[in-house]
Amino acid sequence: MQRLNVNDILKATGGSLICGTGDFEISEITTDSRRAGANMLFVPILGDNNDGHDYIDAAFEKGAGAVITHRDIPAVPGKNIVRVDDTRTALGDIARYYKEKYSLPTVAVTGSVGKTTTKDMISAVLAMQYNTLKTQGNFNNDIGLPLTIFRLEHKHEMAVVEMGMSHMGEIHRLAEIAKPDTAVITNIGMSHIENLGSQENIYKSKMQICDFFGKDNLLVLNGDDKFLRRGCDKCRTVTYGIENKECDLVAENIDNLGIDGTKFTVKADGTSYEVYVRIPGVHNVYNALAAIAVGRNYGISMEDIIDGIREFQLTDMRMEIKKYGGITIINDCYNASPDSMRAALKVLGDIRAERKVAVLGDVLEIGGFAEKELYQVGLSMSDIDVLVTVGENSRYIAKGADFAGVGDIHSFNTIDEATAFLGEFLSEGDAVLVKASRGMHFEYIVQSIEQR
Repeated sequence: MQRLNVNDILKATGGSLICGTGDFEISEITTDSRRAGANMLFVPILGDNNDGHDYIDAAFEKGAGAVITHRDIPAVPGKNIVRVDDTRTALGDIARYYKEKYSLPTVAVTGSVGKTTTKDMISAVLAMQYNTLKTQGNFNNDIGLPLTIFRLEHKHEMAVVEMGMSHMGEIHRLAEIAKPDTAVITNIGMSHIENLGSQENIYKSKMQICDFFGKDNLLVLNGDDKFLRRGCDKCRTVTYGIENKECDLVAENIDNLGIDGTKFTVKADGTSYEVYVRIPGVHNVYNALAAIAVGRNYGISMEDIIDGIREFQLTDMRMEIKKYGGITIINDCYNASPDSMRAALKVLGDIRAERKVAVLGDVLEIGGFAEKELYQVGLSMSDIDVLVTVGENSRYIAKGADFAGVGDIHSFNTIDEATAFLGEFLSEGDAVLVKASRGMHFEYIVQSIEQR
């Protein structure tokens, strides 16, 4: 991180100095008091379960030299304290101020499904030519995005950031902080529909990613999506797709290699190129097409783009496939939506195994749409031998699967019940998909299978 001083914090936030000196230099910014150290700024965040302000003293004891606060707190000798209206807002304001110090091109990725994998793939392509900073994991909200931006250094030539949201206006705020030059929207699905009410509102929220765009900016869109094919009038657009042959980039001759990935061809500048995506799932063809569109926009050759796509690394717990004791585990438990569950089930269906076992948990934040959408997920499971569900709304999946003819279905209320069952039930030759919303903590199920 490039050093800032307290005067920079005051300028960025419009805050007031409770104590300290404006020329105190800050070498790092953290929201975790346990990571606080010398010359660091601690930003306490008010969360659902605790308030970071309760740990200001602990941060000072760890050596933090400065804090910002929206509480009235007394001066501390030898420390720097800045009073702001809201620390969470101030964190974004500091990140926006810090980002303005850099003129490097920035790519932002959002969408209901696939944004983390698309971000990773785009980063791998851009890294073929540029020193590229990318969002780690899915640090994609108004806390994670600023922390990513603070990792920017002079050595970086490109940045790829992920933008997530659960309410209207959040993407606008993230775009205001990062000011991307290029944006990618992967699709408009059902994620967070409980908060937004309709897919139309989800579409409007996602389109806020280009709120600060002009005619020279680029918006890359999935042209197979019925919402995104509307395009955008305020900036340049490039579309990609499989079904919609009117897209600028179209995947053809798709060869599903099962667990070994997918091959396809794409035509660019009159030449047809073969692309290999080594992770399984035909849905990853869309992510590769988005990466091709971004890479071409930044002058990367198709040969280098193809190499970058082939070599990219997935974020942990995203379609990780490993074998333990003769059991194949598909660890896709980082998050879930109805669309991503269907895609993961297709991957499981493509694997050769004695039994294909789907371990699925609740999909959160879809509210009253859960019964209909998850029942449809169950209907798509005709190629699956065994279904294990954990939680309340995943029982709708079980109902759909029962109608689809899945003959072996087991539903549990808790992870402990499911792991106890799986420990006795699974055997060599099984392939097991483990997937649920992040809040279900299904990584514990994966760990239990690995350790059996």
